[in-house]
Amino acid sequence: MRILGIDYGRAKVGLAIGEGSLAEPWKVVKPSEVKKILEEENFEKIIVGVSEGEMAKESKEFAKKLGAETFDETLSSQDAQRLSIESGMNRKKRKNMEDAFAASVMLQNYLDSKHIN
Repeated sequence: MRILGIDYGRAKVGLAIGEGSLAEPWKVVKPSEVKKILEEENFEKIIVGVSEGEMAKESKEFAKKLGAETFDETLSSQDAQRLSIESGMNRKKRKNMEDAFAASVMLQNYLDSKHIN
């Protein structure tokens, strides 16, 4: 099953792809580009990460527009940052891809919780 994980943000959106039981960072795009990507790519499921507060409300609205499921992404950005630092990735690449890494962490947590293979 091919699943798209989304870390929603007002200015940029991190995307990750899950195939089988593993999620991997894909890319970072503007929110307006997501719909076009969904038209071009074939995903069986879309998961939008939801954090806390006002962004949670916006993320849920974004997910609803896409017909996507939501999943708790609390602390996924911090986990992604820590993992990319531990991997030795340089600061510029970490900064450019941090939203995709956060989407990947959230999607991996989703896959693990659902025991998807």
